[in-house]
Amino acid sequence: MDWEALQEAIVGCTRCERLRRYCEEVAQRKRRAFREEVYWGKPVPNFGDPQGRLLIVGLAPAAHGGNRTGRIFTGDASGNFLFEALYRAGFANQPTSVSRDDGLTLRDALITAAVHCAPPDNKPTPEEQANCFPFLMATYRLMPNLQGMLALGQIAFSACVRLARMENLLPPQARPTFQHGAIYELTDGKFLAASYHPSARNTYTGLLTMDMMTGLLEEVKSRLK
Repeated sequence: MDWEALQEAIVGCTRCERLRRYCEEVAQRKRRAFREEVYWGKPVPNFGDPQGRLLIVGLAPAAHGGNRTGRIFTGDASGNFLFEALYRAGFANQPTSVSRDDGLTLRDALITAAVHCAPPDNKPTPEEQANCFPFLMATYRLMPNLQGMLALGQIAFSACVRLARMENLLPPQARPTFQHGAIYELTDGKFLAASYHPSARNTYTGLLTMDMMTGLLEEVKSRLK
């Protein structure tokens, strides 16, 4: 599978009936503020530079964010926070993410998700996570210059740990635990970093601040050779 084939496979996926039904329902109902817009309503593909050295893994598109705009972390509070931090750290050319045609590009990084469809209440089931896992594996294998992964939240971190085990990047006895700012060395010289998810619940309460996010991104950047 090449990159374009992977992107097409993600967008065309129908494995999870519950998620497909929910995304399509949201796209029809819409939120009042976006009632004049045409929602994407499909699985959301990867975004960024497949030649980049950093892979950022989020949870899933937001119902009225990525599921509306068709780009991950675009059009919602989580994306506003994340892209401002990426801009400050030098991974993005601008601090805002509004729509697919807003001119945003990533530098040396790519963003994917543990689940590519918006789940009800932001809670994909274990089966839905498993259905989407092959896309994460394929994304990882199609990034020839990859040196590190940054997982945003517990679900993304668990998916990255599973990936690392399947690729024999962790010793059998290793038990990585999720903690903001933790960085684990992998056996092939890569690394896995963990961050709280930039959800409104985490950022509005101060559990994750802009200084925390940019500080971690700068640490991650310093590890890229």
